[in-house]
Amino acid sequence: MIVGTAGHIDHGKTSLVKALTGVDADRLKEEKARGITIDLGFAYLPLNDGSVLGFVDVPGHERFVHTMVAGASGIDLALLVVAADDGVMPQTLEHLAILDLLGVRRGLIALTKADLATPERLADVSVQIREATAGTVLEGADILPVSSTTDAGIDALRDRLAAEARRLGERADDGRFRLAVDRVFTLAGIGVVVTGTVLSGVVRVKDSVMLSPSGLTARVRSLHAQNRPEERGKAGDRCALNLTGEDITKDAIHRGDMVVDPFLHAPTDRIDAQLHVLPSEPKPMGQWFPARLHHGAVEVGVRVVLLQGASLLAGHTANVQLVLDRPIAAAALDRFVLRDVSAQRTIGGGRFLDLRPPSRQRRTAGRVAVRAALAMDDTQQALAALLEAPPFTWDLLGFARDRALAETTLDDIVAALTPVVFDAGEQRIAMNPAHWQTFVANLTGYLQDFHTANPDLQGVSREKLRLATQPKLPPAAFAQALQHDDVVGSVVRDGAFVRLASHSMQWLPEREALWQSIAPLLGGEARFRPPRVRDIAAELARPEQEIRRLMAFAARLGLVDEVAHDHFFLRTTMHEMVLVAADIAAQIPDGRFTAAQFRDRLDNGRKVAIQILEFFDRQGVTLNRGTVRRIQAGYLDLYGPASAVTSIHGRASSPVGRPDFKSG
Repeated sequence: MIVGTAGHIDHGKTSLVKALTGVDADRLKEEKARGITIDLGFAYLPLNDGSVLGFVDVPGHERFVHTMVAGASGIDLALLVVAADDGVMPQTLEHLAILDLLGVRRGLIALTKADLATPERLADVSVQIREATAGTVLEGADILPVSSTTDAGIDALRDRLAAEARRLGERADDGRFRLAVDRVFTLAGIGVVVTGTVLSGVVRVKDSVMLSPSGLTARVRSLHAQNRPEERGKAGDRCALNLTGEDITKDAIHRGDMVVDPFLHAPTDRIDAQLHVLPSEPKPMGQWFPARLHHGAVEVGVRVVLLQGASLLAGHTANVQLVLDRPIAAAALDRFVLRDVSAQRTIGGGRFLDLRPPSRQRRTAGRVAVRAALAMDDTQQALAALLEAPPFTWDLLGFARDRALAETTLDDIVAALTPVVFDAGEQRIAMNPAHWQTFVANLTGYLQDFHTANPDLQGVSREKLRLATQPKLPPAAFAQALQHDDVVGSVVRDGAFVRLASHSMQWLPEREALWQSIAPLLGGEARFRPPRVRDIAAELARPEQEIRRLMAFAARLGLVDEVAHDHFFLRTTMHEMVLVAADIAAQIPDGRFTAAQFRDRLDNGRKVAIQILEFFDRQGVTLNRGTVRRIQAGYLDLYGPASAVTSIHGRASSPVGRPDFKSG
């Protein structure tokens, strides 16, 4: 169990920790000289059952409240210290408010310097404490009078802390590892050491970890947990990690960094959060309000974007978006504190909800529903609610990362909820079964409507279909959805298009009539040198663009091929020319033939013959080797059945130009 002190300056926090543990938590020369705590101090108390209590001693001076916040983050029990001679003071109240904002749910109150006060004074101060703690996390907490000078009450307080530790038990350590760094130093012969409280998970010697937000990789060479050499540290432990790595130096790591499981490294500079403004705040909070954000041991400038109303009144709670000056490492449901930019007062605080919110459309009904789902403490309920909120899909890996969930925990949740899941590279997109059925119905419905309106089109482009189908899936997940068993029987991908399996392109009557006028121009004696689009348009007195569109449609139907720009050949002619090329190659010992030989057989001119051969090159039918080509037999069936094409070592089945030639 980690115990954190809190209270006004000179109320005896450090002396109390020393009386309890025998350790002076003031370690800096300036602290010794000035007699006040400036930085965090640490001490440990071994208990009879073999466990160890860790103490985090925080400064009480108003100038060091930011350090107090760093120390109070991650503690299990707050020990509020109030001196009997002073009573409740300003930093008593501010520290109490911070404990409230950080969600510290367990605490005791030590009434120090009891040897300097009369029984009446102790009673009066106890009343002050009861009034100050009313409505806070420490309301009703036990008040224990103690004296660090005479040791009066110290044994009783120590026993009470031990009892609280037994009652608390061990924290669950089934999450992924996170440690908030509050100190960095080097030791001779050891190297770089970082200390902090393990917020979740387990770390072991030799583990690979990452510093976040910097992204530096490191390995745990050795570690201490609760001031003892150990092989592992777990959630709730004060740990010292000896880190090693190529770029790991004392100057490369800072207070406020997180040491994390590499899977968790995903810094953010924009966070949707739930914010409570303290009743003591003198003015309403307006849009784009500037403040200092404290989370763990990090402090960073922030602007507050209100997501509800035009202002946020003192004593009220609302959802906001926090826009940070620089990225930080965080997890959903982490607690934070806001202080003013001059570091003179605490404004409020709350907890993070969404670490990846949009910068626009922040107030939509969908975003309200998402934030409500993310605010749920129960992880399974939160994911179930997310899958019921627009956009009705969620990235499981992102959800697990932002909540620091172990892989097994995520697997258990998925097994319980049984969503449809698409593994899309760095994402696993989930959709609940009901919305998946809606997706399938919308997909097939859209395609049916499209085919009815456009019977002459091959299908819909995949991206256009993706954007039109709700719920909307990311591109990689949508590609997988088209291959799902519920879809693949009725929907097919046709090149760059998607269509219903039952759909076949059909001529519109006016287009079919025009095609009947064009087809004869491409066949007959002119089939090896057919007219181009402009010539057809002139012959039929029709616009070029109209002819070009119709020829493109005929190509999609497989009736023609565009060998060169605006130069279309009938598919039957293409098959015939493949046979010609194969026949030429078959009559040459090494199977290599020239463009001139091909031209002479077709009698269509060198330019057109070369364009045809270059088209065959692109299709793989022929292989160009400088001035000669050879046939690739494996591609001969691209323009007709393989049985109709002769081996390059045989003869063509029919001479070119015979009127009874069949394309097969």
